[in-house]
Amino acid sequence: MTATTAEAPPPAPRLPRRRGVELSLLVGAVLISVFGYAAVGLARHNAVPHDVLRYGAGLGVLALLAHLAVRFRAPCADPLLLPIAVLLNGLGLVLIYRLDQETPHDIAAPVQLIWSTLGVALFITAVLLLRDHRLLQRYAYVSVAAALALMLVPIFFPAVNGARIWIRIGGLSFQPGEFAKILLAVFFAAYLAANHTTLASTGRRIWRMQLPTGRVLGPVVAIWLISVAVLVLERDLGTSLLFFGLFVIMLYVATGRTGWIAVGLTLAGAGAVAVGLLEPHVHGRVQDWLDPFATIEAGQGPSQVAQSLFAFAAGGMLGTGLGLGHSTLIGFATKSDFILATAGEELGLVGLTGILMLYALMVARGFQAGLCLRDPFGRLLAVGLASIIALQVFVIAGGVMGLIPLTGMAMPFLAQGGSSVVTNWIIVALLIRVSDSARRPSPEPADTEVLVPALEEDR
Repeated sequence: MTATTAEAPPPAPRLPRRRGVELSLLVGAVLISVFGYAAVGLARHNAVPHDVLRYGAGLGVLALLAHLAVRFRAPCADPLLLPIAVLLNGLGLVLIYRLDQETPHDIAAPVQLIWSTLGVALFITAVLLLRDHRLLQRYAYVSVAAALALMLVPIFFPAVNGARIWIRIGGLSFQPGEFAKILLAVFFAAYLAANHTTLASTGRRIWRMQLPTGRVLGPVVAIWLISVAVLVLERDLGTSLLFFGLFVIMLYVATGRTGWIAVGLTLAGAGAVAVGLLEPHVHGRVQDWLDPFATIEAGQGPSQVAQSLFAFAAGGMLGTGLGLGHSTLIGFATKSDFILATAGEELGLVGLTGILMLYALMVARGFQAGLCLRDPFGRLLAVGLASIIALQVFVIAGGVMGLIPLTGMAMPFLAQGGSSVVTNWIIVALLIRVSDSARRPSPEPADTEVLVPALEEDR
């Protein structure tokens, strides 16, 4: 045996790719959605819907195309992310279809299916064209400029339900802020990855906390303040809390300093109190949260929050069954802001817990992919994208359950909203790409391909 052979390192163990597991889970996700669709028809009309096979075939084709894209372009990706997304999207279509039975003048399920198709198409495009997540690091400042522009445009359009977050052109409407959250996550990840050492070890110490220098922290804080100022003008507290939470979480992950969490909670609390007192639209939601039954005592009937609490209570442990609830009494936001109340009433605590566990599993797999990466940008990007989903679920579920004031956001994949479902599919595509890099059995050496970041470390 030669010395070269003796000194050669042993081959890295080959990890299973689990694409067969992913395909099996996708079949299960599609079948669950089809059974739910059929259950609604049986409950409402004592007959299986005539288009149940077409619905199942459409959802199955979308899932299969997405699976093939992952199989050929990201073969080592996490096998759970795509099936969870398909199942949540399928359940959302079922719940929206169920609510359409109560509102024949406002049919939303076909439109939501079109938006879902567009979301899956963008998912496939991102998986096929984005060969390495580190390429996004080159476009950090382009991302933040585009994000600020997207948040600024809705200010010039009329308010919808008290908030200026929509752009309506003819019969088409969408929320630019949904796309801005992904772009801001890319910017924060790129900037903090380039300056994480300086952020953590330099600057002035105040009491027990060491603050970074203004040259390092200034740009990212300025971008965050501009985004928050724009969102205050739009009167959208939910998206403001989402962006602020994303900023604090990624700053904590980049520096490892728990003091940022305390600072973030303090600033968030102060900002929420100020906006709640000064902005009438937000102040009304705070009053509904403090006393959701005040309108009942005043003889005006239950508010949306009170009706949502009644729906959760009526569901009990196992629920009333799909199609047999009365959550439509909530009003105009039943299919969007309050769709979780329909799930709680008709699927019960067991079904609601299952849905929340799906979200928790998706977030956990996103965090796991980030922890397995060596490059700081990929780690921060994965944590940021997973945190976006976690923050949305917390803010929305907390609002409809009366834990925090209602904010008016869309539950990821579940609620009616074309912009929301499209952007969440893009988030899943980026997590797929990151997890593929994290789970590769033999990663490429750093010197075989140089990806020059757009941001140099500012010292």
